[in-house]
Amino acid sequence: MTYQYHDESIIKSLAEDTVFVFGSNLAGTHAGGAAKTALLHFGAVKGAGRGWSGQSYAIPTMNEHLQQMPLSQIQHYIEDFKIYTKNHPKIKYFITSVGCGVAGYKVEEIAPMFKGISKNVILPVSFRPFVERTLPKLTKDLLHTFITDDVIFHAEPSEAIQLLPLTDAEKSLATIVINTPMYPNDSNGRDRIFEIQDILHNLSGKIFQFKDQTDGSMVFGGVILALLELYNLNETDFVDVWNGVREVSPPRPAHRAKK
Repeated sequence: MTYQYHDESIIKSLAEDTVFVFGSNLAGTHAGGAAKTALLHFGAVKGAGRGWSGQSYAIPTMNEHLQQMPLSQIQHYIEDFKIYTKNHPKIKYFITSVGCGVAGYKVEEIAPMFKGISKNVILPVSFRPFVERTLPKLTKDLLHTFITDDVIFHAEPSEAIQLLPLTDAEKSLATIVINTPMYPNDSNGRDRIFEIQDILHNLSGKIFQFKDQTDGSMVFGGVILALLELYNLNETDFVDVWNGVREVSPPRPAHRAKK
């Protein structure tokens, strides 16, 4: 599927057929971030924290007490918005980084929720790696390039990744894997510690020496776990790629059976 993107520069006007979509709270205070922009420039109405008003559309990411909503609840509102865009195909929708400002969520937690949305939607370019997931072939050089201390423990991993000698698809992969929450819990709140400990045990001495399972080694293990799940690999596969024994193509997307 082909998606449209914008460069996330600050805007104060849009074409008449384009709606400004922002993250809101159910109280409709619109006091900061994209919500304030919607109030000042795109007809958002105070007290209206959900849905269409003026030239704007509010997707709740915080409750009426201005507290962060669970991701599952945000996804419910985004699914409603997807239906709305599909039912109004002549309108374009300019999506801001919903939930990634005041609400405090990361792009990698919010962006995948927009996957499969209608073609009349314009997404932030930062969402691209997470909605398209155009994965490259997994190679020894690729793994050795981005699975390093300098990248994984960089203050802003995304900045470090942009400096690496990688293709756009490889940078997208590195961004997805390094920013996918795994340790101590994944984005669904599941405890992955025992899985990561098992991975470190199986890989110790084969790619790195994981003598002590410190927080640092657990973070490394979480990155590797994210990679294994993304490519449907096990530890033996990973070691083979790490040592250059073979390369692994990305898994084929699942297709729905024809009725």
